[in-house]
Amino acid sequence: MSHSSDTADFATRIAGELPYLRRYARALTGSQRSGDQYALATLETMVNDPDGVNREVSPKVALFQGFHAIWISSGAPVENEEEGIRGRAQSLMNKLTTNTREALLLHVIEEFSYSDIAKIMQIDQGEVEEYILIAQRELADTISGKVLIIEDEAIIAMDLESIVSDMGHRITGVARTHQGAVDLGQKERPDLILADIQLADNSSGIDAVNDLLETLGDVPVIFITAFPERLLTGERPEPAFLISKPYTEEQVRLSVSQAMFFASTETLNV
Repeated sequence: MSHSSDTADFATRIAGELPYLRRYARALTGSQRSGDQYALATLETMVNDPDGVNREVSPKVALFQGFHAIWISSGAPVENEEEGIRGRAQSLMNKLTTNTREALLLHVIEEFSYSDIAKIMQIDQGEVEEYILIAQRELADTISGKVLIIEDEAIIAMDLESIVSDMGHRITGVARTHQGAVDLGQKERPDLILADIQLADNSSGIDAVNDLLETLGDVPVIFITAFPERLLTGERPEPAFLISKPYTEEQVRLSVSQAMFFASTETLNV
């Protein structure tokens, strides 16, 4: 295979990982707009300077490595222009130890190994492990609250309820249908909504969430789906917090802490 073919193949594989970089960037910044700006800047830099792309690592590691180079050079800024719940979340963000959330998100949400995270962040593997432990402790101290679960599979709903309750949050209810979710949400306002995409009555969990947000206002949302790439297209507003099925307990715990921290999910028009 020629060098040009190798380069084209590598670029194609990097493009395939872009939805996951956008997910990570949004979780990191707490904003689809800000996260997508960083993801776009990363892609533009790699396109304009293909010789600067690290081909000694996997395309996904190379993409995230490029992102972090920009993230660090910009000073990893956290905007604090929001008001209300988002403003409070951003204030909390400013108190976190530098680099800890990046390492934890890369490990738990994007499932990178400690070795790959060290390459992405350009630090020692020992530092990665230390950062993750610090972040876990700090996120465990975030505010507890009330959580509404929208999930039609009983076993998964019970599992989510157990995980979230063990974190110190209170479950306001578990809904299996669109109308059930709306009724529960209006009965008691949750601080967080944890929602599956497909519900028992063949309705959309996204539609249920949008209906709830119209009346509840600014409430963070975590969506759960077996097909995250279907939501991460960049063609419409997307969730800042997205868990892929099958999930791990650690992924749920981190996502809940993150969502409580940022409270920044946009409504989805699909």
